[in-house]
Order: sequence, then C-alpha cells, then structure tokens
Amino acid sequence: MQIVVNTRLLIHNKLDGIGWFSYQTLKRITQNNPDVHFVFLFDRDYNDEFIFADNVTPLVIGPQARHPFLYYAWFHLSVKNLLNRMNPDLFLSPDGFLSPGAKCKQLPVIHDINFLHNPKDLKTLTSKYYNHFFPKYAKLATRIATVSEYSKMDISKNYQIEQNKIDVVYNGINEGFRSVSATEQQATREQFSSGKPFFLFVGSQSPRKNLNRLIAAFDKFKEESKSDYKLVLVGAVYSSEGDVKRVIDKSKFKNDIIFTGRQPQEELERIMASAFALTFVPYFEGFGIPIVEALECETPVICSNTTSMPEIAGNAGLLIDPFDVNSICHGMLELYNKPSLRIQLIENGKVRKNLYSWDKSADLLWNSITKCL
Repeated sequence: MQIVVNTRLLIHNKLDGIGWFSYQTLKRITQNNPDVHFVFLFDRDYNDEFIFADNVTPLVIGPQARHPFLYYAWFHLSVKNLLNRMNPDLFLSPDGFLSPGAKCKQLPVIHDINFLHNPKDLKTLTSKYYNHFFPKYAKLATRIATVSEYSKMDISKNYQIEQNKIDVVYNGINEGFRSVSATEQQATREQFSSGKPFFLFVGSQSPRKNLNRLIAAFDKFKEESKSDYKLVLVGAVYSSEGDVKRVIDKSKFKNDIIFTGRQPQEELERIMASAFALTFVPYFEGFGIPIVEALECETPVICSNTTSMPEIAGNAGLLIDPFDVNSICHGMLELYNKPSLRIQLIENGKVRKNLYSWDKSADLLWNSITKCL
C-alpha cells in the first residue's frame, strides 16, 4: 500500500497548530504501520527530523506553495501530475488542500472554515481562494477529517456534506507540557514578567484571536483590581501586528503588557506552566490547542463561549463572551478574587486532559484513512 502525504507545513522550528497535528500524527502512523509506504511531499528543502521511519520517502516538488497563485500551481498542477504518475492508494492532506484532477482517493483534514464566517480576517486573495476551492475540496474528498464536533457540524451544514462522511480527530498535547514547581514558576516569572503573576495568551496576532478586546479587558482588570499582574502575549507576528501594537501603545498599562514573539518550544512549555491563567479569547477556533496544553500544565483556562472552545474546555474552562470586553474582564477578576474557583478549574482540568493525546489522534486519523481504503 502506498499513501502520499502533503507535508509542506512540516517546517523546522516553525510548527504551528496544523504543523504540530501533521508532525505528531504522521510520526505515529508511519512508525505504527511499517508495511505501508508513505511518500512525503515537501515544497522546499526538508529537515531529516521529519522522516520518521524507513518506510517514508521524501520528495521535494515546486513551486513553494506560500501564496494563492502558488497554492494553485502546487496542488492543482505539480501534485496532480505526480499523483497521476504514481497512482497511490490515497492522498492525505493534513492542511485540507486537495488536488482536483488527481485520480486517486483523497482525504483532507479541514481544521475549520473560519474563512467562510470571517472572510475579512484573511488577505483578500487568500480569502477568495479558500472560499472558492474548499467547498470543491469537500465535495471531492473520499472522506473528511476535522478536529472537533463543532467543525464537523459546521462543514456538514455549510458544504452540504453528509455527517457520516466526516470523522472527528481531536488534537493531542505535546509531550513537554507539564506542571512545574513553584520555584520554576517564579524563575520563569523573573525571566518574562518582572517576577509578577501573569495572564497568558498564546497564538498569532490574527484578527480572530481577538487581542484588541483582550488588551482592553486587561486594562479594565488592572483598574478594578489594582493588582501588579502582567499580560504576556506569546506568538508569531501576523500582518495586523501594527493594529495590535497601536492598541498596546494606547493602553494605560502598556508597561504591564509583554509581547515575547514566537518562543522555542521548551520556553513556551515553561511559560504555560507558570501563568496565573490562560486567557484564550478568539471569536473562532476549530479546536484551540493552547486550551489543552494549559490543562496539562495545571494552568486554569479562561476561554471563549463560541465555536469549538466550550466543547474542548468542558468544565475546566471559565467561559466568557469574546465580543464583550466586560465579560473577558469579569472572567479575569473572577479568578483573581476567588482562589477556590481557580483550584476547582485546575482539578477539573486534571480529568479533562485525559480526553486528549496524540496517540488517540493518530489512531483516529488512521481509522479515517482505513475507511477511505
């Protein structure tokens, strides 16, 4: 059996949510199925760390697919021609893009369709590309995998796909996330927040991450609590970074807001385990990986009451309205003023986290693959 996999998002030291999903599931699937031959397709030079087993053959084909015109050239031309020459049993695409015109079976992982609901969150051409082609990819797919029951229902409803054709494959939790000692927490605070307790956000500065309202809520929290708490923002700069920076510059408490940029994985793990709470308030998520990472670290979670996030956090999350600055602030004040609530969320998280593991994710994705075959 031969399975060709789109691995263009396996980029050394630059794994994001979909990249980690690809890395963790493919590592397990290739190692657990030594009799299957996997061909990994890269659009640039690859790192050997991504060649997980002897049954993986890497191929680099151009052009680099980093723009809508190049998405089309890569998936619709280069990948299609390769697939039709190789005639594999399946083309697996962890980022949801498929290859129209390819004659083999195809399985996309469509993590969410935020671009349908919030098209202005993306650059105009990217938004148009996604909204034109992803409905076609969904129709073309042999089956579809996605990362939450919310996304399953969303894809089914908006793309008119039968629910029994869509498999839910939850994300897992990377191995390095764990609770740490009070001493290590304080050392991390000394490094990143002048030794003070801090609320934490992890993610890009994409508009849907809702940082403008989070910063406004933090201002209100500071005014009402009179505390010395900080807000730490960890993640890559997005094209709208200028807007976020302007909001920070206008904040009365801008000296208490720390933007660290993207951090190495080991640092992110320490920061997550040392936060007073994760404040994860996007208005749209297909899953929300930082939520489960916080659960593993025994860090309480404040998160949005929209899309997939109540499903993922369950009773381990304090839910707020991401469109209401007062609601976000209220959640922060609740945790600050009620130590017992914080303890209860941590205890609930110790149970909730057991729902999520990359071993389970890999098994679920492999089940979806075998249904296709």
